[in-house]
Amino acid sequence: MSTTSLILAHSPDPDDAFMWWPLTGKINPDGSPMAGAAGRPVIDTRGIEFRAMPADIQVLNRRAIEQGDLDITALSVRAYADVHRRYRITRCGASFGDGFGPKVVCRTEDKRIHGKADLAKPVTIAVPGKQTTAFLLLTMMLGAGGRMSGLDRFIEMPFEQVIPAVSTGQVDAGLVIHEGQLTFADAELRLVVDVGAWWKEKTGLLTPLGINAVRRDLDERFGAGTLATVGELLGSSVRHAIDRREESTAYTLPFALANTARSGDGGKPTLERVDRYCRMYVTEESADMGVRGAEAIAKILAAGAEAGLCGAVGENDLL
Repeated sequence: MSTTSLILAHSPDPDDAFMWWPLTGKINPDGSPMAGAAGRPVIDTRGIEFRAMPADIQVLNRRAIEQGDLDITALSVRAYADVHRRYRITRCGASFGDGFGPKVVCRTEDKRIHGKADLAKPVTIAVPGKQTTAFLLLTMMLGAGGRMSGLDRFIEMPFEQVIPAVSTGQVDAGLVIHEGQLTFADAELRLVVDVGAWWKEKTGLLTPLGINAVRRDLDERFGAGTLATVGELLGSSVRHAIDRREESTAYTLPFALANTARSGDGGKPTLERVDRYCRMYVTEESADMGVRGAEAIAKILAAGAEAGLCGAVGENDLL
């Protein structure tokens, strides 16, 4: 009997790694399976092989937009506006902030930048990708005037390079995501504004950041019912990981170490810090976003479309 093999692409940050190991088996940060039993799934996959593929979130956004070949992929909520005809959002696997989220930071000694009004000036800002939800939030916060004061002032780079770019003066400020939200002070940077807090103040809603999406054509390619089965299995994986939070968090530590090594900032993540980060972004809404999460996603996409920052999606079509 043949096995259906699906790619499950996710970002290499700890919260994504946390959610999928029960389904894919534990992997090393380079994507290779861990040796022995650790490299095998621990829940019944119903004859489907899930092959993990860690990659930077902006790489995954662009691949979904330009190729759309990944069966299951992490996406920024913003990027979903560009791929919604090909992918469906799953009810599980999303990351939400509740009064917090990506942060704009600058050097502690910089006297020119004190608050969001200063970011509307022509200062250079490193961003982790223009298809990220973090960038959508930043540009909505700045408004038309702040966005248009030189679009080339927003410098795209991999997320782990943002903090070093600010610290060395390559850019004036940086939009930090992932663990950088907890570690920027270690590089002698200070907070300018939390765009997740701004969104909460503006709307009263959760801040939807990353989502999980599945190709709509799985039934056509692999047989009727495949899409529903995959959705159920993904939910089981997240729930299994949350129920074993201590084991899941320990598993993600090498991913945090690898991210720090790529940034070259010399820091060393601790298990306590990784646990804090995973508790921020792997929540009950990650197991099932429910009405609260779905409303937040619909609102941010509608607001982005109204501001001319992304295409209109229409009604949520959740799996």
